[in-house]
Amino acid sequence: MIERAQITGLVLAGGLGRRMSEDGEGIDKGLQPFRGRPMVAHVIERFAPQVGPLLINANRHLEDYRAFGHPVVIDAIEGFAGPLAGLHAGMRAATTAYLATAPCDSPFLPPDLVARLADAVARTGAPLAVARTGGQPHPVFMLAQRALLPGLEAFLAAGRRKIDAWYGPLGAAEVDFADEAAFRNINTRDELRDYESR
Repeated sequence: MIERAQITGLVLAGGLGRRMSEDGEGIDKGLQPFRGRPMVAHVIERFAPQVGPLLINANRHLEDYRAFGHPVVIDAIEGFAGPLAGLHAGMRAATTAYLATAPCDSPFLPPDLVARLADAVARTGAPLAVARTGGQPHPVFMLAQRALLPGLEAFLAAGRRKIDAWYGPLGAAEVDFADEAAFRNINTRDELRDYESR
């Protein structure tokens, strides 16, 4: 059994958010207002009770993210290199044996996400577990051993960035969740307005 205190949570908020911005230049999705609060606040509210320490990976508006009361870690790899760069930064900063991730634009994430991923890792001996709905993996909802850091560093140093190409060969456990809506992410202004009114 993996205890909650052994798991650092990492909210991934380091992307460019190009699809959310009207000019295509990018916008900080986690800080966009959603139902009266920044979107990342909803994620933190659901995610923080599931983990021990919590970190936020961000590359802009660092003081705004620090205002949520958790340490902020920035990518060591320049150029907004994607979720693996955020995972890398989180693994470098964490002191626990495991790291769980959730993106800043998924405010409906399940309250049992981390517990079920941790159970799969403990039960199977896999080095990481990934959420899945309807046969579709959601690798940004992951729990991974921090011991995977050297391999991740080598992968990134080779110029590789695709998250599924990194975790695929590692023998991940995939955990089925019934509620696909819990894993929906809000990528565009239209989606933001749509979910705001639901």
